[in-house]
Amino acid sequence: MDDLRTSEAWRVFRIQAELIDGIETLNDLGPAVSIFGGARFGEGTPSYAAARATAGLLTRMNLAIITGGGPGIMEAASRGCFEAGGTSVGLNIVLPREQHPNHYQNRSITFRYFFIRKLMFVRFAMAYVIFPGGFGTMDEFFESLTLVQTKKIRRFPIVLFDTGYWQGLIDWIRAEMLPHKSIAPEDLELFHLVDSPEAVGAIIGEYMEECRRFEGDQRKSPV
Repeated sequence: MDDLRTSEAWRVFRIQAELIDGIETLNDLGPAVSIFGGARFGEGTPSYAAARATAGLLTRMNLAIITGGGPGIMEAASRGCFEAGGTSVGLNIVLPREQHPNHYQNRSITFRYFFIRKLMFVRFAMAYVIFPGGFGTMDEFFESLTLVQTKKIRRFPIVLFDTGYWQGLIDWIRAEMLPHKSIAPEDLELFHLVDSPEAVGAIIGEYMEECRRFEGDQRKSPV
């Protein structure tokens, strides 16, 4: 029992160390977008090309790009940012398979714990762009919706890329969740569905302009 208690106590210290390391590494990052997608969409797939192009476009809008740091869509987004001369952040995770850091990161952190990694994604991002992927990608999508819906975080752009991939899921949400009142009609407005890097840029650009106007109003306020 004493050994177990000691092990659990040290786990708390490891968690604390990862949290501090993540915050200190990213604290001066500036405006950034987190891009998600599956590790199995390799170079040569349309999704890889789209993620690379999207990241490049967002980088030219003076945004840093945060990814999971691994292969597939993560590599594509890191690569697009890196090639455009931006700050490419990789939040890597220790996994038994599939995850290995890509070569297009100029800031890299490796986590043992998913929940700390997830915190970094949302803490330092002003938008999420979600490309085709598997369970992990779905997890990030629904977690972001939950956080916004419950007002645990500010409302920011959540963008699904590739109508053909996501439409079946959205149709199911409309056909099942909405009639059962599991969600409210306005919850369907918490995300966008797009098919081009330019559409992503337009949505995030509009949000950035709203933020600038809000900050300007706050500075003018006498309160």
